[in-house]
Amino acid sequence: MKNIKLALFFFLFSVLSFNFSNANENIKTFNKKNEYFSKPSINSKIKKQKKSSFVIDPPKLIAHGDQFYCPQTSINIVTDFRIDHDIAENGTQVLYIQISSGYSNGFDRLELTNPTLHSNIVSSWDATSGKLRLSGTTASEISYADFVSAVKDVVFTNSSATASGTRTFSITIGQANYLPSTGHYYLFIPNIGVTWTNARDLATSSTYYGLQGYLATILSADEAKLIGEQASGTGWIGGSDAETEGVWKWVTGPETGTVFWNGNSNGSTPNYAFWNTGEPNQQGDEDYAHITQPGVGIRGSWNDLSNTGSLTPGDAYQPKGYIVEYGGMSGEAPLEIAASTKITIPIATPAIDPTPVCDSGSFTFNATATAGATIRWFDAAVGGNLLATGSTYTTTTIATTTTYYVDAGCESNRKSVKATVNTTPATPIAEKDTYTNCGAGSLTIKATSNIGTINWFTSPTDGTSVFTGTTFTTPTISSNTSYYAEASNNGCTNTTRTPINIVINTPPAVTDETLPLCQFQSITLDAGISGMSYLWSNANESTQQITVSKGGKYTVVVTSPENCSSTKTIMVEEHMIPQIARIDVEGTRAIIYPAKAENYFEYSVDGVNYQDSTVFYDVPGGLQTAYAREKNGCGGTTKQFVVLVFPAFFTPNNDTYNDVWEVTGMENYPQAVVTIFDRYGKLIAQLSRFKMSWDGTLNQVALPASDYWYALKVDDSMPVLKGHFTLKR
Repeated sequence: MKNIKLALFFFLFSVLSFNFSNANENIKTFNKKNEYFSKPSINSKIKKQKKSSFVIDPPKLIAHGDQFYCPQTSINIVTDFRIDHDIAENGTQVLYIQISSGYSNGFDRLELTNPTLHSNIVSSWDATSGKLRLSGTTASEISYADFVSAVKDVVFTNSSATASGTRTFSITIGQANYLPSTGHYYLFIPNIGVTWTNARDLATSSTYYGLQGYLATILSADEAKLIGEQASGTGWIGGSDAETEGVWKWVTGPETGTVFWNGNSNGSTPNYAFWNTGEPNQQGDEDYAHITQPGVGIRGSWNDLSNTGSLTPGDAYQPKGYIVEYGGMSGEAPLEIAASTKITIPIATPAIDPTPVCDSGSFTFNATATAGATIRWFDAAVGGNLLATGSTYTTTTIATTTTYYVDAGCESNRKSVKATVNTTPATPIAEKDTYTNCGAGSLTIKATSNIGTINWFTSPTDGTSVFTGTTFTTPTISSNTSYYAEASNNGCTNTTRTPINIVINTPPAVTDETLPLCQFQSITLDAGISGMSYLWSNANESTQQITVSKGGKYTVVVTSPENCSSTKTIMVEEHMIPQIARIDVEGTRAIIYPAKAENYFEYSVDGVNYQDSTVFYDVPGGLQTAYAREKNGCGGTTKQFVVLVFPAFFTPNNDTYNDVWEVTGMENYPQAVVTIFDRYGKLIAQLSRFKMSWDGTLNQVALPASDYWYALKVDDSMPVLKGHFTLKR
């Protein structure tokens, strides 16, 4: 029986060797050293060779270990793992473990621990793809049992204290990247300058463990990240708008005909799309989707290219290969050469903090967490006492603000929640119970409490606050008023309000004065209000009245018993006694000239009627008296003057009216002489104190009616006055 089995084994080995030598030449071209295409391709071919009685089934990987993980710790990626395989196949050369979703480059890492226990296996970590490669130390195969043992010792670590989310681990025999969320396999095929149509055909002609290949179609962010960021290069994918410009469809694989974008760069997607910034831009005949070269815009995003792409070697838009996707085609059975597990970083999300209380109280906190995680409540951010578990925690009665902490199993992810206890303030203390002000005005009042803020009211019990703050400057107040200070601390209010009274006192009512002071006399100044306190600024006196003997500005501060003051100003104007320097007479007009004119002087020529003007008209002829006096009775002076009146005509007809021509006032000048001439200059008559009038005759002969001229010489000190008059018959 043993011999029969041995014969069968060698027969199978010869079949495998034959098929290996005839493997797909295209696939050999892109990777002659490919560990997975050699044996897996053989397996798929063997399955298709219905003529053979010996078919080796692909291995089946089964993994367990969906777990919670706390950042900055280590965790085995599986809790259990096995590989079910055909009895004729005991091992393989390479096994891959990849962080296929949620990968955080630079923080996440897979590592084989206890390397001394796996001396025939070497591990290699590729940070770009997030993939750990386990292979033998030689070119020979490693048994599945050894791989199982090694996988159980692979651990995941994350170095960031703020890590979050879920990581999916794909464990697979083949080199293709496996994505558990789709159950598909993805492989980048390097091929410099390959056209989109050639890439489509090459992808369609390839198989992977019996799965039909096609240019990748990307339907989710997980696929975009695995293919675009964690793949080894830039390449074509299965999208095109060649059929209808601006209508982008998946034209390969099971998603053929599915629209994923409408329009150019400002278009929209009905499903999922990941165009680079400003793409698609239709720069020429660009009808095919391509994953953008790293370093150009958003990593892993797409751009549109023509069928050939750039023909310039090394250019960012020269195609470097294509991405083949396996899985999902009609009639294909699920391939089980891959298994997956996942870890989830549990996060507790607390609800908003409870409403603060005043002075003391109990608080109830609520939180949600990652599904399946246990919510824990602590009294410290690190370590501390476990207070409770579950989505709700109710504190004991507390009298001070207290911080609690909640997590979902990871101490590094604890979040703080706060129970706020606010203290009710003490009754406010006023700086002064009563403020006084002299007359209407604004006052600054003040009140304090041990905590919180002060609110000011106009009512002792209700109303709306008119101001908030320790110091309150009131509006203008004209009558007695009260304000009330209330203390509040974050909603905790002491309802006992402290009254502060404002008393408005009326200042003394004083009236400024202007008083005359007669020359060489004194005057009594009066503050005007009795029963007050007084302070005279000029005289430094404190009586109601003072006596002064010189002019000037005098002020007195009058202070009431309530200590309100008013200042009275008295202007004392020293008035001189007027002196008359001269009086000029022009006909019947007289002008009085004082020695020094002042606006408080007044004048008269009859001693009865006084005026401010020094000019008088129609003054009667003869000896007159000029008067000048100070208006307030300080005194005055007089001076006589003579008004000479020359009649304009006379009528010597003996009717007793104007029968003679005479100069009124001439009698006051004993030396005065008046000479009368006719129009021809003939001397007609001469008047003096001995003869004061002319009767219109010459040598007792009546002269004819006519105009006659006169010349009056008063004395040698005065000019000769000349004029003419008319004799009427």
